[in-house]
Amino acid sequence: MERREFLKYIGTGITSTIISPNAIFSSTTDNSLENKLAGLYKEVDSKFKLNNENVVLIDGKNQKMYLVNKGDDFKIKSEYDISTGKYGFGNKYGSGRTPTGIHLIKAKYHASEGNMTGRIIVLDGCEEKNKNTYSRRIYIHGTPDEELIGKPISHGCIRMKNKDIIELYSLVGLGTYVNIKESLV
Repeated sequence: MERREFLKYIGTGITSTIISPNAIFSSTTDNSLENKLAGLYKEVDSKFKLNNENVVLIDGKNQKMYLVNKGDDFKIKSEYDISTGKYGFGNKYGSGRTPTGIHLIKAKYHASEGNMTGRIIVLDGCEEKNKNTYSRRIYIHGTPDEELIGKPISHGCIRMKNKDIIELYSLVGLGTYVNIKESLV
C-alpha cells in the first residue's frame, strides 16, 4: 500500500492507528556512526554505571578507534586509524586474535622496543568471555610499521600510529573502559 493510500485509509475512520504512519515509510532506526557509537557507550554504561566518563570504542571491521564521552550530549572526541589481529577476533588464549567485549585500562607505560613504540596501554577483560585478556598481554600500542595501520596485521593487540597513541595516552586514565567490537553493524 502506498503512503498516500495508507493515509487516506486512516482518514476514513475505518481503523485506528497505534504507530505513526511516518514510522512505517521512513527508517525507524538511525544508522549514523554517532548513533552506533552511542549504543556501544550505553552498553558499557548499562553494565558498569559510567559517570559521563570517556570510553574508547573500537570498530574492527573499519579498523577505527573512537574516544567518546557523554556529558550533556554524546560526543566523539577523537578518531584514530588502528590495526587489529591478522587472524580476526576472538578471546581464546594463544589465538593471535583481538579480544572482543568490554575491557578496562589496567596500566600505562612509555615504550620503545620491538613492535611496541610510543606508549603501551594494558587492557584487562571485564566480562567472563574476555577475562584472560590481561594474561594474554593484549595492549594498545604504537608501532614502527605505521604504513600498515588500517589493515588487520597484529598478533592480537591494537596498533596505532605513534603520534596517535601518545595523544590517546594523555587523554585516558587507568580504569577507562574500552569496548571492542568486530563490527559496529
